[in-house]
Amino acid sequence: MEKRPQPRAVLFDAYGTLFDVYSVGLLAEQLFPGAGERLAQLWRDKQIEYTRLVSMSGTYQPFWTLTRSALQFSAEKLGLALAPEAEDRLMNEYRHLSAFPENREVLQALKARGVRAGILSNGDPEMLAIAVRSAGFGGLLDPVLSVHETRRFKTDPAAYQVGLDALQLPAREILFVSSNGWDAVGATWFGFTTLWVNRAGGPLERLGTEPTRIGHSLRDVLDFFPAA
Repeated sequence: MEKRPQPRAVLFDAYGTLFDVYSVGLLAEQLFPGAGERLAQLWRDKQIEYTRLVSMSGTYQPFWTLTRSALQFSAEKLGLALAPEAEDRLMNEYRHLSAFPENREVLQALKARGVRAGILSNGDPEMLAIAVRSAGFGGLLDPVLSVHETRRFKTDPAAYQVGLDALQLPAREILFVSSNGWDAVGATWFGFTTLWVNRAGGPLERLGTEPTRIGHSLRDVLDFFPAA
């Protein structure tokens, strides 16, 4: 097997990788006791399903719009009365998702090692700007890239191409990091060096492709960029 070159930069997926999409479950549980976790899970699943549907059909809608539509569907599916105020509160919570606890340490270590670290996400530019600012990651992530201008969501190749165009590096020399197994596989197909952060200990996608490496924490990124 041909040896891959040392990555020269890293791009992180945002939702599910840097920011915990299920942290909205805490507010959802307050609003809908006994159903918060189910709502958060279905909301996420439907959100991703919608990105695939609009990409495949060529009927693009922004990620924020799809996120709201997925919330509305999920609440109705679960028989929950989603009042406008509750909907707005949950959507605002999505803007300010909790970051995983090891993130800051990892991002600071990458900066100290001179590694360029950015985001490549399905999220709209405004969503990403708010999430990064809310987490206090300003100055630690550059560039912050959205697929919005392509009108295609991951795993469409046009979405991953955004990273190459911004960094001006071959795909093999960019480490793409995602906690979403499907995203890690899509990025591997595209040609990135990949790390699947398998926090939940889930099974590998059965698509005949494996990420370059599999880890369990964002700290595993640092193994690609040893300290001098």
